[in-house]
Amino acid sequence: MFSKMLVSAVTATALLSTLPAFARDLKLADFHSPSHFIVEEVYEPFANAVSEATGGDLTVRLYMGGELGPGPNEQYNRAVDGVADIVLAMPGYTASTFPLTLLADLPGVIDAETGTERMLANIDMLSQEYRRVQLLALWNNAPSFLLSSTKPIRKLEDHAGMKVRVPSRNAGLVLEPWGGVPVSMPASEVYNAMQTGVIDGAMIDATALTGFRLEEVTNYITVGMDTSISQFLMVMNLDSFQELSEEQQKAVLDAGQEAARNGNRAWLGVASTALKDFAGTEGKEVITLSEEEIEKFNAATSTVVESVIEEVEATGVAARAYVEALQND
Repeated sequence: MFSKMLVSAVTATALLSTLPAFARDLKLADFHSPSHFIVEEVYEPFANAVSEATGGDLTVRLYMGGELGPGPNEQYNRAVDGVADIVLAMPGYTASTFPLTLLADLPGVIDAETGTERMLANIDMLSQEYRRVQLLALWNNAPSFLLSSTKPIRKLEDHAGMKVRVPSRNAGLVLEPWGGVPVSMPASEVYNAMQTGVIDGAMIDATALTGFRLEEVTNYITVGMDTSISQFLMVMNLDSFQELSEEQQKAVLDAGQEAARNGNRAWLGVASTALKDFAGTEGKEVITLSEEEIEKFNAATSTVVESVIEEVEATGVAARAYVEALQND
């Protein structure tokens, strides 16, 4: 079923000549491996919904593992430039492009369970930030934890001087008051960096334990403090979107909204299972901070959210209004 829509580039090219003249095959590019859960949990229902709503006139061809270009940092540009019709991107990797979107990355701005619905409800407030593409989906993943390979972090002082990978600039601003040294790095590079000692640990959500095999190089996970919650985007090349009929545009937008909800559910579910499995593995430890230590961690970053809001406001962007909209039902 799904293989008829999400096919390899070679197979899809061979089949393309058999499609009716009015059919359109949308290229979707992702940097995750072909075995990543996003294929089944997000892309399969997305492609099915698009095909069904358009009577098969629109189908989706999936390019995983950076097949249309390596690394996640250039994903957004691949959509802008038309290398792919649709891409998965993380705004944290190109922070200067998404200052408003990334406010949701800060501790306490959204809740992992409800954040996606709040972002979707206020998605029109982001229109200027996505004027070069069509935004299809926006969702948050699970909260980030502190992963470390050799050093357990049981109190704030334990974190001092540790080189820790962060998913975004804002996450780095959270990490610095804890005494850590933030290192910007794509998730796909964390395994080797932790294994070789280039970094001491990572601020990342628990899906990475299985999705990027980080359980193999992680011995301790510290939880309890307020930390960052990253976002994922699906964006479409603007020309590709505008070439579609109104009915086709609606089909893609509707499928994108559901993809966001599916993405959030998938990330939270996989993260929960991965953390439980890690905790039950011999030689591994999940450290839950004491109330006293949680207070120390959170107090250290208590001014970060306000300072970032003020910084973005100073550029003429309605940062405070967006944060308030995310936090109000």
